[in-house]
Amino acid sequence: MTFDQIVALVVLVCVVGLMIHGRMRADVVALLGAAVLLVLGVVRPVEVQGAFASPAILTLAGLFVIAYAIELSGLLGLMIRQATRLSSRIGALGIWMVIGLCGSVGGFLNNTPVVVLAAPVIRDVARSLGLSPKRFLMPLSHVTVMGGLLTLIGTSTNLLVNDMARNAGQPVFTLFEITPVGLVIASVGGLWLYVVGARQLRRSATAEEAGAASAEAGAGGHGAPAPLGEARNQPDGSGDASLGDVALYSAADRRFRLRPALISLGVFLGVIGAAALGWAPIAAAAFAGAVLLILLKVITPDEAYSGLRPEILLLIAGMVVIGTAMELTGLAKAGADQLIGFIRPLGPFGALAVLYGVTLFATELLSNATVAVLMTPIAVAVSESLGVDARPFLVTVMMAASAAFATPFGYQTNVLVFNMAGYSYMDFVRVGLPLNLVTWAAAMVAIPMFFPF
Repeated sequence: MTFDQIVALVVLVCVVGLMIHGRMRADVVALLGAAVLLVLGVVRPVEVQGAFASPAILTLAGLFVIAYAIELSGLLGLMIRQATRLSSRIGALGIWMVIGLCGSVGGFLNNTPVVVLAAPVIRDVARSLGLSPKRFLMPLSHVTVMGGLLTLIGTSTNLLVNDMARNAGQPVFTLFEITPVGLVIASVGGLWLYVVGARQLRRSATAEEAGAASAEAGAGGHGAPAPLGEARNQPDGSGDASLGDVALYSAADRRFRLRPALISLGVFLGVIGAAALGWAPIAAAAFAGAVLLILLKVITPDEAYSGLRPEILLLIAGMVVIGTAMELTGLAKAGADQLIGFIRPLGPFGALAVLYGVTLFATELLSNATVAVLMTPIAVAVSESLGVDARPFLVTVMMAASAAFATPFGYQTNVLVFNMAGYSYMDFVRVGLPLNLVTWAAAMVAIPMFFPF
């Protein structure tokens, strides 16, 4: 091995180890790794500059500002609150309808503010019906995560894989190109949660519901929950070694303001339309939309900076630098060659299944951005070795890198509901592990169907 390969490998191992250990913030770890590679000459300043100026970073920054403007206008909170009030008359089915709505919104907006706003409301409605919030808060998190699979902008992972694939010479994905696959996975996963997962959570919550009913009876029936939409404090310990601190978004319901809401929604729809129709790249459209909101005084520059979520942007940029080092030194090709030697006899479909499984396992331990950086070059190399189109393998990385259901710390929204509902670690394993397997099977049917080899 060359000196650069040794350095890149040591940095990669240390970064992965520190992220698994979880004592340091993931963005700090990624930037530390990038800095070591730069100081030791494994990557050049121009390559670091390219990582920080990548289309994925620009797109996410613009979308974060637009999403924050929508939240500040009170539109997101109003939608969730009104839908919950309407559906609460139906009972538990109504709560599931709100969960489905949140999943749909998660295909276009960052799912963290969606869950932060919806979780306290769903918790209150569940308690008013005499049901434990445990039945619904974990499905809320999982469904919004699956909602992120519906579009290219649904999650930062999709954008990062798309960006790295472009750097490897692959054609970029359009905004709704992955939607059919995401719909199949989200529909199958959501149905499984409703039919099977809810039954598992119901058994876990039965004792709590019985205790709550006894407590209310002892209080003379005065144990009603707080009104819908009441401001709530974030639960303690809602941080996450993968994606920072969910306290960045306040769970307090915001006053609805018509003009900012209409303008923010109009700008957002304009960005989506421009990207979908091919009038402008998604990065350019999102950046222009964010600037337009500031010019129209819908959001102030200070508020725009507050919504940027720098911990995610810097995590992605740092991991892109590490991924670049893997490619430049030949480590990515060497790793792909080892994997190819194992999966080549399995054929394209077998290789696809193995790649999904490896990515899925890594995602339960590491941040989505880390997994995307590690697996995207391998996906391209595997497809080239087998002589087939790289697109199904890239979509596999997109889908599997967001399928973090089996641990409470695999995704930021999992951490939030884990604390809010008082789940145990094994609650996530019992519900999330089968959900991983179900969505894996659905992906293996859908991906070759819509992205043939």
